[in-house]
Amino acid sequence: MSKFIVTNYGNKKEILKFPDHYVALAVTVDDTGVTAVDGKKIVPAGTIVGNGILTDETKLAKKAVTTGDASNAEGVLLNDVDVTYGPAPGAMVIHGFIKLSALPAVPTDEEKEALKQITFIA
Repeated sequence: MSKFIVTNYGNKKEILKFPDHYVALAVTVDDTGVTAVDGKKIVPAGTIVGNGILTDETKLAKKAVTTGDASNAEGVLLNDVDVTYGPAPGAMVIHGFIKLSALPAVPTDEEKEALKQITFIA
C-alpha cells in the first residue's frame, strides 16, 4: 500500500500593511455563489465581507453588498478560505491597515465608509 504526502510550498498572501497591528474575529464563510476553479471553491484573502455577522455570530460571512449609498461590509478576510465542501472557518479583520494592492477588488467608497476601523493603504 503506497502513501502519498502532499506538501504545499506556496506562500500565504499577506493583505496586512502592518502584520503586528490588527484585530480579527473568527467567522464561518459561506460557499453560496462561489465559482469553482480547478475543482476548488476559494474565497480569496482580502474579500470584503458582511451579512450581519458582527451582531449575530451564527450568520455566515458573505461577500459584502452595496445598495444605494450604503454597504453591509463588516470586515476583510485575512486568509484564503476553501469552501469547496461547504461553509468553512476563516478570520475577518475588523481593525487594521490593509494593502490595497493585495485585494482581489478595490473597495467601493461605501465599503470604505462602512469599515471605519480599517485603513486602506496603497
